[in-house]
Amino acid sequence: MFEVLVICISNPLLIGIYKNKKLLKTYELDGKVSDTLDKTFCIILKNYEISNIYYVNTPGSYMSIKLSYIFLKTISIVKNIQLYSCSGFLFNNNSPIKALGKKYFFNENDTIKVDFLEKDTKLHNFELPSVLDKINFSSNTLPIYNLPAV
Repeated sequence: MFEVLVICISNPLLIGIYKNKKLLKTYELDGKVSDTLDKTFCIILKNYEISNIYYVNTPGSYMSIKLSYIFLKTISIVKNIQLYSCSGFLFNNNSPIKALGKKYFFNENDTIKVDFLEKDTKLHNFELPSVLDKINFSSNTLPIYNLPAV
């Protein structure tokens, strides 16, 4: 059985295929989640028997998170695959994540704050981990929105 990790809150969209918790194959997809996720999952589901899907449910682009959740939740129900979630800070070295306008999400003691970047702040790209066994995934898969409604 294989597992899939989807990092949907950045461009490129990152999808990793894992076997025995070790990264086997990587997909880097440029473009919108709505244009790329379904096509790539058609290929993945044809070629791999998936037991678990993991995705980033906070923080980041609301639209990307919503679309990913709806799509992946549907796949999990239809194909009887377990769905889990986690924070995006686990995959970018706890670096600030783009929020809205010139603001960014910051992880401060497991509390997400929104603020402007300081001048010398270094941003890290998202990366798929080489192994999944040290990541604490949650079975609470609903998207977590960190900004108030406009």
